[in-house]
Amino acid sequence: MRDAVVVEAVRTPIGKGKPNGALAHVHPVELLAHTLRTLVERSGVDPELIDDVIGGTVDQVGEQAMNTTRYAALSAGLPESVPAATVDRQCGSSQQAVHFAAQGVISGAYDIAVACGVESMSRVPMWSNVPEGKDPFGPGIAARYPEGLVPQGISAELIAAKWSVTREQMDAFAVSSHRRAAAAWDAGLFDAEVAPLEGVTRDECVRHGTSTEVLAGLRPAYHDPGFAERFPQIEWNVTAGNASPVNDGASAVLVMAGETAARLGLRPLARLHSFAVTGSDPLLMLTGVVPATEKVLRRAGLSLDDIDLFEVNEAFSSVVLAWQQETGADLDKVNVHGGAIALGHPLGASGTRLTTTLVHAMRERGARYALQTMCEAGGLANAMILERI
Repeated sequence: MRDAVVVEAVRTPIGKGKPNGALAHVHPVELLAHTLRTLVERSGVDPELIDDVIGGTVDQVGEQAMNTTRYAALSAGLPESVPAATVDRQCGSSQQAVHFAAQGVISGAYDIAVACGVESMSRVPMWSNVPEGKDPFGPGIAARYPEGLVPQGISAELIAAKWSVTREQMDAFAVSSHRRAAAAWDAGLFDAEVAPLEGVTRDECVRHGTSTEVLAGLRPAYHDPGFAERFPQIEWNVTAGNASPVNDGASAVLVMAGETAARLGLRPLARLHSFAVTGSDPLLMLTGVVPATEKVLRRAGLSLDDIDLFEVNEAFSSVVLAWQQETGADLDKVNVHGGAIALGHPLGASGTRLTTTLVHAMRERGARYALQTMCEAGGLANAMILERI
């Protein structure tokens, strides 16, 4: 059977998803085009050989509508003959793009494919695709969940309550994310993966001097009297400091068959080893990373002890800490260059951002196996295992 390998992976610096953010002036199509252009330039691959470009975007409306990936590919200068599609698996959209690209290569449908993603949360805020007063769920969901589903912030609070994750633990985890990200930047560990854009060279949200004392002063971000009455177990410990910010950014990875890489004289960064997707309780919503991790390890024939590095998306500290409790993973191996709490979480770009950071960290640290997993709205999760070759 054919294999699928990553031969190049790049990302933009990540900006604050606010009107004054460092990348707010850049159209989302151009954010993604920049990574696609850089990916082709750094790899040296003839773009005529690319069979498909698969991109993730969550809020597909306004400036991110009309199949953003296609227009980013054209703006990047790829031939008109190269097709493109935009997918939505919420926060895991571009990780799903990696799955699709790799599965296409393994099946023989593709020889070379690009997986990528973009989100400009400054220009297209979260929930922009749901007009006020409109119901995106429908009557069947209302009947199945009569008490109603909840926003992600409430899910993060429910997870903290269920797994007894304290405010102190969440804040300490967030501080660790910032310190790791700052140390990685200072050591030049992001240089190989980041493609500077219009004078922006570093991630905007990394706080070099943050501390648990600073974070302890932040107020709960999601307190709501109605939800407090419905869920008395919630202690309201999720804050802007121990959750991911809103961001602008794009990322892309070049996937091809191992035999194609050999023929083109390209050295793979990693092999895409195994994949899993799963659904979970849409009320807790963000716990799918636990069964997804178990499922992908089982499919790979590996154990947790075989994994040298983990990337678990830091949507909220409580998600990663609950995942760690359930799996028993060593947190020293998790998000070793910092995670979304520090680096940022541009929704549709985060999946391939994690992959980009992970494959470069694998090379830097000599890791053989790495596991990436992401929680997603609606009670979904993606997981995959990469192998250095």
